[in-house]
Amino acid sequence: MSDNQQQIEAHAKATDQFIQLANRMANEEGVDIKMVSAALMAASGVYATFMAAGNQGFLAPGGVERVAEVYKRNLSYIQERKKAELKDQGLEAKPVGQIQAEAESGTH
Repeated sequence: MSDNQQQIEAHAKATDQFIQLANRMANEEGVDIKMVSAALMAASGVYATFMAAGNQGFLAPGGVERVAEVYKRNLSYIQERKKAELKDQGLEAKPVGQIQAEAESGTH
């Protein structure tokens, strides 16, 4: 197995472990999913700061922008994968705002 494939598998495993933890918090502990999401983002931000600056440092504004850009690209990639997954299932991929508007207006 190539180093790249090992990294992909390690990333997928770590991601799955965080999802499992989030689901446990929401489903077994009753933590609101918005709180779980906010806590995951906060923890990720703390860890990204540690990774870049260590325990004694912090990110300058330019560093914050670089980390935010990485998050933005990753979130965009996740959305593209989600759209492709829905399409593969024969479902029409719609942004959440469109789904909410249709639900409120009674159209689909």
